[in-house]
Formats: sequence, C-alpha cells, structure tokens
Amino acid sequence: MANGLNAARKLKKDRKKFRWSDRHYKRRAENLRDKADPLGGAPQGRGIVIEKVGIEAKQPNSAIRKCVKVQLIKNGRQVTAFCVGDGAINFIDEHDEVLIEGIGGAMGRSYGDIPGVRFKVVKVNGVSLEELVLGKKEKPMR
Repeated sequence: MANGLNAARKLKKDRKKFRWSDRHYKRRAENLRDKADPLGGAPQGRGIVIEKVGIEAKQPNSAIRKCVKVQLIKNGRQVTAFCVGDGAINFIDEHDEVLIEGIGGAMGRSYGDIPGVRFKVVKVNGVSLEELVLGKKEKPMR
C-alpha cells in the first residue's frame, strides 16, 4: 500500500487505472452513448418507412400500438417508431420519408407500455403528423 510521502506518482497512476472499473466513466470516455444511439447523438433523424407493424402493449394493458419500421438515411440502421395519434398510421405509407425523434423515455429507453420502441414519428414527407391527424393539412403526393 503506497501512501507515503513520495507516493504521489503511484497514487495518480492507480487512480487512472481503476477509473476504468467505474461503468459511468467508461461509457463516457469511450463515447458509448453516441455509438449505441441509432441517431448518433442527433436530436432527430430522417428515414424511409420499410413496413407498418402493430406492437402489442405490455401488461396490464391490451392494445396493438401502431408503429413503423424505419431505415435511417444517415447510417442505414433500422429502428421502430411509434405513430402518435388516433388514425395516424393511415397517413403513413411504405417508402414515405419520415422524421423521427426520441419518444421521451428515461435515459433514451422505451416509453410507457410499448416494448422496445424508442422513437416516434414527427413528420411525414415534410408535413407534421400532428397536423395531418387534426385535419389541418393534407398529405402531399410524391
């Protein structure tokens, strides 16, 4: 145990070495948050709809949550995004371009009773999904 008068170098070296056992330090130092994040640290991302999927809600709820599989343009990763709003899924077709963002769960994880879904659809073909659902705007034909 080096704790003497001339032990500063050893103490410093050990402190540096053992910091890697701290998982918060390790994740921060290796930038793992951005590497594991499909959006790469960005707040939003654009992608192309591959298919529409219905995901069953977790217990004790019983519903089929309408989601879409999206392939991101920036890195080609596939993610599932929730379509917020009553009948919102009807405004989204395959091969549409959508803008997605985090759904707002704790630490970037899934939210509420939708298992494994971390993102929500914000725009479809450049038009806000919320405005489409409320009937304020029409979906443009591409």
